[in-house]
Amino acid sequence: MIVLENRSPLKTISWVLVLLLLPGLGFIFYIFFGQNFRKEKIIARKGLRNHHRINYLAHSQITQLADGHLSKNDIARQPTGIVRLLLNNSSSVVTTGNEVTFLQNGTRKFDALIRELKKAEHFIHLQYYIFAEDNIGNQVKEILKEKARRGIEVRLIVDDVGSWELKSPFYEEMRDAGIEVYSFLQVHFPLLTSKVNYRNHRKIVVIDGHVGFIGGYNIADRYRDGDLNSYGIWRDTHIMIKGDAVNSLQSIFLIDWYFVSQTELSDPKYFPQSEAIGNKTMQIVPSGPDSDWPAIMMGIFQTIVTARDYVYIATPYFMPSESVLLALKTAALSGVDVRIIIPEKSDAFITLLCSRSYIREILEAGVQVYFYQKGFLHSKTLVADDRISIVGSANMDFRSFEQNFEATAFIYDKETGIEMKETFLQDQADSEIVLLPEWMDRPFLEKVKESFARLFSPLL
Repeated sequence: MIVLENRSPLKTISWVLVLLLLPGLGFIFYIFFGQNFRKEKIIARKGLRNHHRINYLAHSQITQLADGHLSKNDIARQPTGIVRLLLNNSSSVVTTGNEVTFLQNGTRKFDALIRELKKAEHFIHLQYYIFAEDNIGNQVKEILKEKARRGIEVRLIVDDVGSWELKSPFYEEMRDAGIEVYSFLQVHFPLLTSKVNYRNHRKIVVIDGHVGFIGGYNIADRYRDGDLNSYGIWRDTHIMIKGDAVNSLQSIFLIDWYFVSQTELSDPKYFPQSEAIGNKTMQIVPSGPDSDWPAIMMGIFQTIVTARDYVYIATPYFMPSESVLLALKTAALSGVDVRIIIPEKSDAFITLLCSRSYIREILEAGVQVYFYQKGFLHSKTLVADDRISIVGSANMDFRSFEQNFEATAFIYDKETGIEMKETFLQDQADSEIVLLPEWMDRPFLEKVKESFARLFSPLL
């Protein structure tokens, strides 16, 4: 059954190893976590008006690019290969005239989020992988309840696995206040045997259709306060968007909302027209088992292979697909300045071992690797040549590229690129470089553990 799925040999061999090393139990793991639902489309979009609207806009832009009709506006000055790729593989509409504000620590992110939530006048849409009932979670919850009591539409999606600590009283309290709340892909037997492995990892907020948030922060105290006992501060990146790109975030949310509620929200009020309030051109790119292509991974691959000067990456988990790994090594061997920062301490021991198993070969290709020292680095960012900035929920690993529902912003702007580069260099200053001779001289047992963990990297 595994062989006939015709997936990548690496993933097939990994599952065969699981079956051989864990007889019986390995088969149960496969049923729970190994089935491939991408072709079946976990979220069926057929007939959705919001989906047709996105496709129409995307195909219109593809045609205009081909005909040269966009030659007089901002889109023509962007890297058209990447723009066209993301239009084709995910219908990610190009928007111009956006304002982007970077939120580089938890205090700034939650202060901005709470401030904008309090300004809401019509509707609030939130989607988080983790929503915790702690200090910051309860603060957000009370604002949402107050807004709902005043007649403002409030909708919340949380992932059922990521937010597994939320119990029935939380949902009852929210619904009693007038909030519509759902958990994504609930894990209850026998449903446990179908799609438990496909999680909604997106972090999206849309307020009144004019303000949006996307990035790596969930709703929990540790994202603001860190964990001084385990790994120190929590270093992450989020962005606040104002402009037409908010409509792209809205489209992603409403498609997920249809899946959890079986209710399509297509009223024009959810897509208000925005005047240009900034100068940022961008695409919001969704990816997951509801799409034909691993869109975010393909966008990252294209960004790396077309870079001419530098590619700087920050990621908490580094388990790249073979294509992205080859792109990184090819870029470095071609003379491109490729640097990667990963945390020295992690919130997941096995993924840390897997990440380290890739370090030797990328060091040998000329990639510079740094271990972040000040705490746990959770940022998911990439900046290349001062012209392309990527920030969102997707880690550089198999799960984010192929299994999770993710959303990432591709921003085409020199000013933004320089800002992201400067932030990366500050994180680099807070990190220690990994040198190949010292890395090769580590204890043999460490290398064995890392290599063994890597066998299972496609499954983590």
